[in-house]
Amino acid sequence: MAEILQYVHKDGLFHRLTPFSKILLIIVVAVMCVIATGIPFLLLMVAALLALAYASDLLRELLQQLRLLLVMSVVFIVITVLTMPNGATLGTLVPPGVPVIGGAIPVTTGAVIIGIILALRFMVLIFAFQLFLISTQPRDLVHTLERLHMPVDYILMFIIALRFIPTLQIEGTRIHEAQLARGYNPGTGLLGKVRSVQPIVVPLVSNALLRSTVLGLTIDMRGYRTGTRTRVRERRFGTVDYLLITSISVVAAAFAVAVFLAPGLVF
Repeated sequence: MAEILQYVHKDGLFHRLTPFSKILLIIVVAVMCVIATGIPFLLLMVAALLALAYASDLLRELLQQLRLLLVMSVVFIVITVLTMPNGATLGTLVPPGVPVIGGAIPVTTGAVIIGIILALRFMVLIFAFQLFLISTQPRDLVHTLERLHMPVDYILMFIIALRFIPTLQIEGTRIHEAQLARGYNPGTGLLGKVRSVQPIVVPLVSNALLRSTVLGLTIDMRGYRTGTRTRVRERRFGTVDYLLITSISVVAAAFAVAVFLAPGLVF
């Protein structure tokens, strides 16, 4: 399984953008997908993000998490079916022939549509955020957030949290493989997957606590509290950044006009 939120070393279109341009793109995409409720429009946003990933040579990395997104989409649809029955009934989750509870839990058109909308919104947000993280080095993100006058302590916590996610995933995989190499057999099926988690959690948490202690000592040794910053390189705006910002501005303006003048396009 591919590491989640892990930076990918490439020289694609998205890698050459400054983090500020990418952050602006994420904000605009997030606002648009939250406001929009039209399935065709949300599908268009998913396709646009995939096209942007293809142009940046990051499509394969983006699609590696597609299975997880599809599972979460099914979960969203099931939750809306269970909690938001609305519209015409398409069928029932429990077959009518089942004694006592037969025909229970109706599946309605309104619930399915709302579930699909939530799933598409989730997919748009995850694709945009993942595209940003796998193409941005943490040091460049730190410099950009500092220029936006965010508190340094919060920036540090945010970066450490992002870096810990792929690190813990890789270490969990190694611990699982080590357990299997020593002859541990958790079994098959869902029960086997649940059992396989138990011998991983304890060493994973223990190693994470040890790593956090080492990280704290490293931060102090590098003079974090002195307030002095030394940058290896400075990312400056280029032609691609200006083109992206112009495109974002045009799309945002067109979306605003569509919302007020032609809401049928997005609602």
